[in-house]
Amino acid sequence: MPPASRRRARSYDPDRTWDALVAQAGRVRDAVRGLDAQEFALPSGLPGWDVTLLVAHIVRQVDVLGLLLAEPEPLPGGRLTGLDAWTQETGPIAARLDGSTREAAAAMAGGPVAAVEAAVDGLAGLRAEALRPGRLLPEPFGGMRALDFTVTRLVELVVHSDDLARATGRDVPLERQALAAAVRVLADGLAAKAPGNAVEVRVPPFAAVQCVEGPRHTRGTPPNVVETDPVTWLRLATGRTGWPEALESAAVAASGERADLSPYLPVMR
Repeated sequence: MPPASRRRARSYDPDRTWDALVAQAGRVRDAVRGLDAQEFALPSGLPGWDVTLLVAHIVRQVDVLGLLLAEPEPLPGGRLTGLDAWTQETGPIAARLDGSTREAAAAMAGGPVAAVEAAVDGLAGLRAEALRPGRLLPEPFGGMRALDFTVTRLVELVVHSDDLARATGRDVPLERQALAAAVRVLADGLAAKAPGNAVEVRVPPFAAVQCVEGPRHTRGTPPNVVETDPVTWLRLATGRTGWPEALESAAVAASGERADLSPYLPVMR
């Protein structure tokens, strides 16, 4: 693997990305259709939010793609936000999410089920433009390639599908391609946040990255290895699960004196 400063950006297949987005949005829709009033009032696991607010947030994460595609395309040559930067730059807008999400929930015409149905239906006409080569979006952190932004929607949908499942006890399956993309984006985000080659983080079967400054191994098994499953990695990378908790439950295996990721987690705050 090249040094962190020269790490090659990962590429994502446009058609697979889009199909995964539509499929995962459909999984959320199917789960929300089955919820009753008591389930919508359950705590979501996110501070101060019930399931209704979680669903309102998911709707916004889907709807924003169409909203940005409807905006004037930024001129080429400006600053572009890549996926690594996106994982680091979501924190500053988190403080604004609560108020705007509550406003969105209050404005959901017909309730949360109808809002999710409309959001999923709204994806139908966006594919060609979202996947058009070179298409740029006036993304909140600067310009962003439309395909990259579509990948970020996969991350949001997968993470919040897991939130929804844990909050309600309902099955919200994670589409394999969607889960793979989310795992890889967050693993690459860790490598960007903690550049180096001292620790190898493995999330089979989807990702393996090297990170953290220190001695670099050149052959054989690296001296510092962290390994976990895809869902545990999602929860660690987004702060749903803490590092000590994951170690204690054996959801994470960590070997080597540098194999402590707690200073770098969560990747997304």
